[in-house]
Amino acid sequence: MRLVEDRDRRKRVVINIVVLLAAFICVAKRSSTLHQTSTFENLLIDSFAPLQNSVNTIRSNISNFFTHYVANISASKENGEIRKKIDDLESRIFNLNELEKENLRLKNLLEFGKGVGYKKVLAQVVAWDASSDFRVLRINKGLKDGVLLQAPVVTSVGLVGYIYRLTDHFADILTVLDNNNRVDGLIQRVRAHGIVEGYSNEKSLMKYVSRTEPIILGDVVITSGLGNIYPKGIRVGNVTKIERESYGITQYVEITPAVDFGLLEEVVILLAEGDEQKRREREALDQMEESDDASAKLKRAKR
Repeated sequence: MRLVEDRDRRKRVVINIVVLLAAFICVAKRSSTLHQTSTFENLLIDSFAPLQNSVNTIRSNISNFFTHYVANISASKENGEIRKKIDDLESRIFNLNELEKENLRLKNLLEFGKGVGYKKVLAQVVAWDASSDFRVLRINKGLKDGVLLQAPVVTSVGLVGYIYRLTDHFADILTVLDNNNRVDGLIQRVRAHGIVEGYSNEKSLMKYVSRTEPIILGDVVITSGLGNIYPKGIRVGNVTKIERESYGITQYVEITPAVDFGLLEEVVILLAEGDEQKRREREALDQMEESDDASAKLKRAKR
């Protein structure tokens, strides 16, 4: 019995050894076949490898092209959106700068003449007569806003002119550049009087100034307050040219207005307290006339 068991044990050991040897042989053969190729296989590999490399390169380039194309389209779209945002911000900054400048101009206008007993009506220049070289300006305030004929018009730097034509919502200004606008002026330094008249799109003349008056270049001309239109002390301009003839009793005085009419955007209309009373009386008379007309029409209708 024991001999049989020893025999079986030896048999199993021999079988295990044979199986292990067979496994080692198979692994050795498989390893050698992986590294050794035939001449035909070498020819195929050498022939097709460049083609495979080219195909892979083309595929990679195409893939990169589409990847970059999509990326460029996305970047272009983002750039367009960023550009639009930048344009919007620049537009807002521009508008804010314009508002700041306008507020500064309006502040100067409102502060002008605080000590003068005039009601101030602020208006914007909306047009000018192209054939008159800024001699006539149109503003966006009229009768409905309390504006009256012959009301003086000024800015924070000086005299503009006066209202000479009115509608309900607009008014025309005859500026100091027009020769029909005559301002009783005063040389501030020497207190010499004269009449200021416009004669070009940039200059005015001061007439009837005695040739004995010691006027010099740069002298300031202001309104004298005579004539029942302009209040006293408003700056008209500066003396820029003087000619004294050898004969006659007056001298030629050229004045550059204090207001730059080419840059004029806003003006202030001055209304005296008496003017406001006249306006109210005029409105009351107009209402009475309208009421009388309505009564007369009603009477005629009854007949």
